[in-house]
Amino acid sequence: MRLTKTFQAFFESEKAGGLLLLFATILSLCLANSTFQTGYIAFWETQLGHHSITHWINDGLMTLFFLLIGLELEREIYNGELSSIKNAALPIFGALGGMLVPAGIFLALNFGTITQNGAGIPMATDIAFAIGILSLLGNRVPTSLKIFLTALAVIDDLGAIIVIALFYTSTIAFVNLFIALGILGGLFILNRMKVHNLFPYLIGGILMWYFMLNSGVHATITGVLLAFVIPFGDGGKKTSSYKIQHFLHKPVAFFILPLFAIANTCIAIDSNWHEGLNHPNTIGIILGLVIGKPLGIWLFSFLGVSLGICVLPKDLQWKTIIGAGMLGGIGFTMSIFITLLAFKNDGEEVITYSKIAILIASFIAGTCGFFWLKHTLKIPVKNS
Repeated sequence: MRLTKTFQAFFESEKAGGLLLLFATILSLCLANSTFQTGYIAFWETQLGHHSITHWINDGLMTLFFLLIGLELEREIYNGELSSIKNAALPIFGALGGMLVPAGIFLALNFGTITQNGAGIPMATDIAFAIGILSLLGNRVPTSLKIFLTALAVIDDLGAIIVIALFYTSTIAFVNLFIALGILGGLFILNRMKVHNLFPYLIGGILMWYFMLNSGVHATITGVLLAFVIPFGDGGKKTSSYKIQHFLHKPVAFFILPLFAIANTCIAIDSNWHEGLNHPNTIGIILGLVIGKPLGIWLFSFLGVSLGICVLPKDLQWKTIIGAGMLGGIGFTMSIFITLLAFKNDGEEVITYSKIAILIASFIAGTCGFFWLKHTLKIPVKNS
């Protein structure tokens, strides 16, 4: 199997972005627990127009991240790795298991408690981190594994977006929501009329984001909706979809996601930080990501193949799928994002402990996944 140029570019940008994310996280944690602690944490809470800097990053800049995810998903569906049912079935089944099993583990521990709303936290996979760690294994990684993990992570993100839209919207201002959907409808008409000028789509997207922000539905959903009304055409370099996708790759990977990581991991860790790990919420997050992810991804993939719906690529083994599932347990960006929505009314303490649990689980999952795949993947023999 040969990687398409677009997929290869995406994989390379996510690989470098994942390593930068790791650096940004370590830097932020160090600053938040240094002599600069007070000023550093206060900076991210600085109010700009009735919202903190962190809030603008999470609700504003992250919309561009979701726009890129939407564009990537659209490309993969139309003429990429998900355009064939045969290619798409295995990561779809894997992603489904990788969402349902972790959520089930979390709910088993938290159902009926004030933290049950966090079931979406262990469902997510961080594309950048997962691909970044996979890339450390070099040329021993088969092409089909790159495709499986990337497609699975993109589908996971789509699932997380659906969860955000359905379960993390408390009150809805229907007038604003209908205006936002009306703008979306107008942009769809422009798409069908084959209007390829990006300007009306960008202006419409900004207006849609504003009304969505004030509707109660999380504003970042705008990014995904906008992606599917921007003209795709044949997907070539001259199309509107390709131009904006190509433009967003580096800013998202090298600026927006690291900035999100820095702003949301400025966690002051006190001497009693471990006490929060005894709570069913944090246990559910850790078990969901570390155990639930690989179990769910492997189990549903195996069922799909056993039922004849999916096909396991010839260069992959079931133990390789387990390793990919371990890397799928790196929740980080999306898990933290869902944490902020799930517990926004439950106090800073539960959010902080949840973030610590996500960091611990992601570290364990990433480390186990790396060494598992390093042990199971063979180093290709060079022809003499």
